[in-house]
Amino acid sequence: MKKAKSGKKSRRPAPKPKIQKERLKGWHEIASFLGQPLAVAQRWARSGMPVIREGRFMYASREELSQYLGREAGLDVPVHIATENADLSADLKRALAHARAGNQLKKRNTKR
Repeated sequence: MKKAKSGKKSRRPAPKPKIQKERLKGWHEIASFLGQPLAVAQRWARSGMPVIREGRFMYASREELSQYLGREAGLDVPVHIATENADLSADLKRALAHARAGNQLKKRNTKR
Protein backbone atom coordinates (compact mmCIF):
# COMPACT_ATOMS: atom_id res chain seq x y z
CA MET A 1 0.00 0.00 0.00
CA LYS A 2 1.38 3.40 -1.01
CA LYS A 3 1.46 6.32 1.36
CA ALA A 4 -0.48 9.37 0.33
CA LYS A 5 1.75 12.34 -0.31
CA SER A 6 1.31 15.21 2.04
CA GLY A 7 0.52 18.66 0.68
CA LYS A 8 4.09 19.77 1.31
CA LYS A 9 6.38 19.89 -1.67
CA SER A 10 10.07 19.75 -1.12
CA ARG A 11 11.44 22.88 -2.65
CA ARG A 12 15.00 23.40 -3.60
CA PRO A 13 16.42 26.74 -2.64
CA ALA A 14 16.50 29.17 -5.53
CA PRO A 15 19.96 29.55 -6.99
CA LYS A 16 21.71 32.63 -5.69
CA PRO A 17 22.52 35.23 -8.33
CA LYS A 18 26.21 35.51 -9.01
CA ILE A 19 27.61 38.50 -7.20
CA GLN A 20 30.25 40.21 -9.25
CA LYS A 21 33.38 41.03 -7.38
CA GLU A 22 34.59 44.56 -7.95
CA ARG A 23 38.17 43.33 -8.08
CA LEU A 24 39.34 40.83 -10.67
CA LYS A 25 42.08 38.42 -9.59
CA GLY A 26 44.49 36.94 -12.09
CA TRP A 27 45.00 37.19 -15.81
CA HIS A 28 42.23 34.73 -16.60
CA GLU A 29 39.54 36.78 -14.81
CA ILE A 30 40.84 40.02 -16.32
CA ALA A 31 40.93 38.59 -19.85
CA SER A 32 37.50 37.01 -19.41
CA PHE A 33 36.03 40.34 -18.24
CA LEU A 34 37.51 42.09 -21.27
CA GLY A 35 36.35 39.34 -23.62
CA GLN A 36 39.88 39.05 -24.98
CA PRO A 37 42.52 36.32 -25.04
CA LEU A 38 45.02 36.22 -22.20
CA ALA A 39 47.89 37.49 -24.40
CA VAL A 40 45.86 40.56 -25.44
CA ALA A 41 45.08 41.45 -21.81
CA GLN A 42 48.78 41.15 -20.94
CA ARG A 43 49.78 43.29 -23.94
CA TRP A 44 47.23 45.96 -22.98
CA ALA A 45 48.64 45.96 -19.43
CA ARG A 46 52.12 46.63 -20.81
CA SER A 47 50.72 49.55 -22.81
CA GLY A 48 49.06 51.23 -19.81
CA MET A 49 45.94 49.28 -18.80
CA PRO A 50 45.45 49.72 -15.01
CA VAL A 51 46.48 46.48 -13.30
CA ILE A 52 48.26 45.93 -10.00
CA ARG A 53 50.64 43.14 -9.06
CA GLU A 54 50.33 41.89 -5.50
CA GLY A 55 52.60 38.99 -4.84
CA ARG A 56 52.19 36.52 -7.66
CA PHE A 57 48.74 37.70 -8.75
CA MET A 58 47.57 40.54 -10.94
CA TYR A 59 44.51 42.49 -9.85
CA ALA A 60 42.29 44.94 -11.69
CA SER A 61 39.18 46.92 -10.86
CA ARG A 62 36.16 46.45 -13.14
CA GLU A 63 35.43 50.17 -12.99
CA GLU A 64 39.01 51.20 -13.78
CA LEU A 65 39.09 48.81 -16.74
CA SER A 66 35.82 50.26 -18.07
CA GLN A 67 37.19 53.79 -17.75
CA TYR A 68 40.42 52.76 -19.46
CA LEU A 69 38.54 51.21 -22.38
CA GLY A 70 36.43 54.37 -22.69
CA ARG A 71 39.54 56.55 -22.85
CA GLU A 72 41.20 54.26 -25.38
CA ALA A 73 38.06 54.38 -27.54
CA GLY A 74 38.12 58.18 -27.43
CA LEU A 75 34.96 58.47 -25.33
CA ASP A 76 34.39 60.67 -22.32
CA VAL A 77 32.34 58.00 -20.55
CA PRO A 78 33.35 54.54 -19.32
CA VAL A 79 32.66 51.64 -21.65
CA HIS A 80 30.18 49.12 -20.31
CA ILE A 81 31.09 45.46 -20.64
CA ALA A 82 27.95 43.32 -20.58
CA THR A 83 27.85 40.42 -18.13
CA GLU A 84 25.22 37.82 -17.28
CA ASN A 85 23.62 39.87 -14.50
CA ALA A 86 23.83 43.25 -16.19
CA ASP A 87 20.75 45.42 -16.57
CA LEU A 88 21.16 46.22 -20.25
CA SER A 89 18.06 48.41 -20.45
CA ALA A 90 19.51 50.88 -17.93
CA ASP A 91 22.79 50.96 -19.85
CA LEU A 92 20.94 51.51 -23.12
CA LYS A 93 19.00 54.43 -21.62
CA ARG A 94 22.21 55.99 -20.32
CA ALA A 95 23.93 55.59 -23.70
CA LEU A 96 20.98 57.09 -25.57
CA ALA A 97 20.86 60.07 -23.21
CA HIS A 98 24.60 60.62 -23.75
CA ALA A 99 24.20 60.39 -27.54
CA ARG A 100 21.26 62.79 -27.55
CA ALA A 101 23.18 65.29 -25.44
CA GLY A 102 26.08 65.09 -27.89
CA ASN A 103 23.77 65.59 -30.89
CA GLN A 104 22.13 68.64 -29.32
CA LEU A 105 25.54 70.12 -28.60
CA LYS A 106 26.56 69.60 -32.25
CA LYS A 107 23.35 71.26 -33.47
CA ARG A 108 23.96 74.29 -31.26
CA ASN A 109 27.52 74.65 -32.50
CA THR A 110 26.54 74.42 -36.18
CA LYS A 111 23.79 77.08 -35.84
CA ARG A 112 26.33 79.70 -34.74
